[in-house]
Amino acid sequence: MATPVEPPNGVRTEGKHYFSMWQALFEIDTKYVPIKPIGRGAYGIVCSSVNRETNEKVAIKKIHNAFDNRIDAMRTLRELKLLRHLRHENVIALKDVMMPVHRRSFKDVYLVYELMDTDLHQIIKSSQALTNDHCQYFLFQRRELVGHIY
Repeated sequence: MATPVEPPNGVRTEGKHYFSMWQALFEIDTKYVPIKPIGRGAYGIVCSSVNRETNEKVAIKKIHNAFDNRIDAMRTLRELKLLRHLRHENVIALKDVMMPVHRRSFKDVYLVYELMDTDLHQIIKSSQALTNDHCQYFLFQRRELVGHIY
């Protein structure tokens, strides 16, 4: 679960609140209420949340120390640029990017996405056998997406 915590160094920033999830500190906009962590991987930790203004469930991805590694920083920038402009039913929608308090010294990036029930990685790794129909559907979705981009 998301556990409320005190801000680092005891300094509270207006418009932000602080939570601990999977031993990671989340400093997020107060318009989002975190529910629980839902995933973690090489590129960050994801938690489900609710947008208080719209009552919409969203996913917040924290990319910790996004600029420590040049390649990871480029991947983050590419993801951000692509998703800001791409609108397609087969691609997760980027809803918001949380602005850092200190624009010259921030380290973490917070991206807000629509909340999905699952992702392709979880489907492939599940014990459910993938049928030819599943594979055809995934390939069709990919073809539709590539046609949309070009």
